[in-house]
Amino acid sequence: MAPSPPPSPNPALSRRQLMAAIGAVTAAATGALAVASSAHANPPAGAKHQLRGLWIASVVNIDWPAAPGLSPERLRADFISQLDRARTLGMNAVFVQIRPTADAFWPSPLEPWSQWLTGTQGQDPGWDPLDFMVRAAHERALTFHAWFNPYRVSMQPDPTRLVPNHPARLHPEWTVSYGGKLYYNPGVPEAREFCRRAMMDAVHRYDIDGVHFDDYFYPYPIAGQDFPDDAAFTAYGTGFPDRAAWRRHNVDLMVREMKDLVRAVRPEAAFGISPFGVWRNDTSDPAGSATTAFQSYDGLHADTRGWVHNGWLDYIAPQLYWNIGLAVADYGRLAPWWAAQTTGTGTQLWIGQSVYKAGATGQPAPWQDPAELSRHLTLNSTLDAISGDILFSAKDVWADRLGSVTRMAADHWQRPALVPVLPRLASGAAPARPLILPPRHGESGLRLSAGHGSGTRRPFQFAVYRYDGHPGPRPPLSAEHLTALVPASEGRFQDPAGTRNAWYVATAVDRVGRESRPSATMHLSY
Repeated sequence: MAPSPPPSPNPALSRRQLMAAIGAVTAAATGALAVASSAHANPPAGAKHQLRGLWIASVVNIDWPAAPGLSPERLRADFISQLDRARTLGMNAVFVQIRPTADAFWPSPLEPWSQWLTGTQGQDPGWDPLDFMVRAAHERALTFHAWFNPYRVSMQPDPTRLVPNHPARLHPEWTVSYGGKLYYNPGVPEAREFCRRAMMDAVHRYDIDGVHFDDYFYPYPIAGQDFPDDAAFTAYGTGFPDRAAWRRHNVDLMVREMKDLVRAVRPEAAFGISPFGVWRNDTSDPAGSATTAFQSYDGLHADTRGWVHNGWLDYIAPQLYWNIGLAVADYGRLAPWWAAQTTGTGTQLWIGQSVYKAGATGQPAPWQDPAELSRHLTLNSTLDAISGDILFSAKDVWADRLGSVTRMAADHWQRPALVPVLPRLASGAAPARPLILPPRHGESGLRLSAGHGSGTRRPFQFAVYRYDGHPGPRPPLSAEHLTALVPASEGRFQDPAGTRNAWYVATAVDRVGRESRPSATMHLSY
């Protein structure tokens, strides 16, 4: 994950500098977005199922680990802190980068230990971070999405600086150097196959909830320097009208085949991608968005719209890292465009939000307004196809410059939310109806436990609903009554609003968001 490039890439600038170039061009929000642009918008109550995600980036130690070579105790404590803060903020999912540069945060038999973990590529840390991270997330009822970078080998171009047994050194024919970095060549079938096997090792071995790619397929282009894949195109490009079509085909193969592999190994895991936020401009393609920005279809050879329409993704999370009203890439136009692309496809739409911009030095005026981020979610709430957001990235969320994140959460995340149920999983069996029990003598708070039944699924968490009056024989399990999500490992609920006179029911919820029938009603009066 990284800042998005500008409408016309300038090779002399970094991606973050390019993003700033976009931000220099602003325009007033349209009248149709007036409610979303209000400084004190009053958003609706919100959906009960809504993805609230956090990106935790490991490459160059962006978020976690905070630095290479920290002790296992410090690393575990820091990661638990990230999870606890995410849960307190109202999040229900983390997207953790576990293969940032053809390396691993688990004991992979195929790739070396990550240098971002130990400080030295290939050095065994003496423990299994991925096993720990997955368990820690699940104990807190947070779903864990394993974030992989498919092709990036190194943040520098010299293969001799890799460990001697690195696959990229053993198979130099798989790699290319471009833009100061080293990549596996997506056009070499053996390289693609190796990358799939390397990623699928983690999918096989760990109880993850999702497989996640970001926006890196073919690298962002540098003017005057084409990606050096002449030999691969000569060998494998026969039958394609041009090199661009062949490159898109190579990326399509990775996406389609990873979808098939993930579903075969973990049928309930979500497979999704967070691409650059513009597929094509409508000046290039009538199906494109009303933008004048860089195009992922042409520049990265990533047919993001095609993946949605072909049913290859469970969700897509476009990086809409621009403010409402920006002339070249207006959030207010792109969010509805993506909603239109995903409607009726079975692909969930979650929006990548650029928290890193809020209050940051050098960002344009809209990002100096504490309400800009909240306005994005207000606009999202008017589009039924949008079922969540992912925030980039953890360190900026915790920095909370201008109080933008606090405001967004107060406006939109006052009540908890279950993860959205993927359409292909909606008909699956839910957990058994749970038991809700009164406090024991001398204690306070409700007790929750799994129901009984042959072959029933164990709950991941309990959803607790509160009513100020008796809810009747069929309690409404609506967002306005949802008051807490309790991890199954805890099994106890203390109402922060007090229990002077209230009625409660609970449901058991599995990791994909399916909900049981409600428990019996429990009345507490103190």
